[in-house]
Amino acid sequence: MPGRIDETIPFRPLKIALLTVSDSRDAATDRSGDLLAERIRAAGHELVDRAIVKDDVELIAARFRAWVEDPGVEVIISTGGTGVTGRDVTPEALERVVEKRIPGFGELFRMLSYAKIGTSCLQSRADAGVAKGTYIFCLPGSPGACRDGWDEILAFQLDIRHRPCNFAELIPRLREHERAG
Repeated sequence: MPGRIDETIPFRPLKIALLTVSDSRDAATDRSGDLLAERIRAAGHELVDRAIVKDDVELIAARFRAWVEDPGVEVIISTGGTGVTGRDVTPEALERVVEKRIPGFGELFRMLSYAKIGTSCLQSRADAGVAKGTYIFCLPGSPGACRDGWDEILAFQLDIRHRPCNFAELIPRLREHERAG
């Protein structure tokens, strides 16, 4: 993995909310959510909230908006609803909330997935963006996809010590456009 952790920089835990999008999972069967919650905590970040909502674009967008408005949430990670079936609407919900897209996130996720699952990676619409200074990352619903998304992308980009650069260090600057006017 290109890049490195600069141990001279103090780690800064981020406040992360976790959303599972599913018509069939509940707290007892949310393996992907559990995997992400475990990794978030193990990395030293704070899991400030966790929820499960049905595959409904309005419910997902409403949950995103509520966390975006909460000053105690810096990052939202969702799992599920990123496929191509009729019920997969997480990217559409993201589109209703986000101010800026981060297209490279989905591109990199699919590139990494290709090495493991071949052309099946095309069925993922993993996506990301920023809304009112809050990052939103949308991962597929399988535990393997969540593991890959966290271990190979988010663990590094949400660590302020990662060099040459990372998403964490940009958090104080994400709302500059609001102060410019």
